[in-house]
Amino acid sequence: MNKRKPPSRGRERGPNRPHDFPQDERHKPHRQEQGRRPDRADASPGRGRRDESPRGRAKDRIGDRTAERPREREQPGGPYWIYGHHAVDAALANPERKILRLAQAGAGEVPVVEGHDWEQVPRDVLESWLPLGAVHQGLAVKVHPLPDHGIEDVIAEAEGQEHAQVMILDQVTDPQNVGAILRSAAAFGALAVILTERHAAPESGALAKAASGALEQVPLIRVANLARTLELLKKGGFWIAGLAAEGSQTLADAKLTGKVGLALGAEGPGLRRLTREHCDLLVRLPTGGAIDHLNVSNAAAVALYELVRNRKD
Repeated sequence: MNKRKPPSRGRERGPNRPHDFPQDERHKPHRQEQGRRPDRADASPGRGRRDESPRGRAKDRIGDRTAERPREREQPGGPYWIYGHHAVDAALANPERKILRLAQAGAGEVPVVEGHDWEQVPRDVLESWLPLGAVHQGLAVKVHPLPDHGIEDVIAEAEGQEHAQVMILDQVTDPQNVGAILRSAAAFGALAVILTERHAAPESGALAKAASGALEQVPLIRVANLARTLELLKKGGFWIAGLAAEGSQTLADAKLTGKVGLALGAEGPGLRRLTREHCDLLVRLPTGGAIDHLNVSNAAAVALYELVRNRKD
C-alpha cells in the first residue's frame, strides 16, 4: 500500500483546491499599523496628570503623609487619644481618668501633669495618631476609658432629690450626637446619659471632642438590657417619657416634674417597640415647619431645656 505523502510547506496548490488563496493575501496582518489606537496617555490627555491647584497640592500632601505614617487603629474599649483644648483640659482635671501619654505640636503653654512629661512631636506625627481631619489645636493625651458606672449609682444619687433628670439613648451610634447630648446634659444638670452596650457609640476621641469636656463631668452608663434598666429607674422613682413624633401630647403639656428619664431613639428608626412599651408616656416636641423633625442631639437639648423650665415654673 502506498503511503500518501503530506503536502510540503512550499508545495504549490492547484487552482481548484479549497485551501488555495491568492499569493498577495497570505499573512495579512490583523491590524494595520496606521489603524492602531494611540497610547493611553495620548488618548486621555488629562489622565495621570498632577493637579497643580492649591486644593490638589493639599490632597497630595495629605495622601503622602498618610502613606508615610499609617494611622493608629483604636480598639473599642481600649486606650484612645483625646484631643483639643477643652477635652484635654477636662481629662487632665478628672481624677478618675488614667493618663498614658501627653503630646504637643507647637510651643504653647501646657499644664504640668505629675508623673508625665509632654512629648514634643511634629504636627504630621500627631495627626497620624488621630482620626483624619481631627481638630486637635496642637494638644492630645492618650488615655484609658473611664471606669464603668452602674444604673444603681444613678438611682442612689437621685435618692432624696426633689428633681432629677437622666437621658436614655436607644441605639444612638453617632459619636458626634452622643457627645453633643453629653454637653447638653452637663449644661442642664442631668445626672447621667444611659446607652446600650451594643449598637451605640463607643467612648472615643471624637465623642470626647464633641462633648467639649462633658464626658469627664456626666457619667456615660452602658447597659445590656434597656427595658430592664427602665424598670429599675421606675422603681427608683423616675417617670420615663419617650420622645416620639406620634406622642399624644407635647412635652410642655405633659408638665413633667420630679425625677424624669427622657428616652430618645436613633435618628430615623426612633425608639424601638420594646422601649416604647416600657415608657410611662410618649411625648413630642411641637415642630411644625417645613422640616418636622430635629436631629437627636438638638431634640435632646430642647427637651432638657423644657424640663428645666417646667421645673422652675
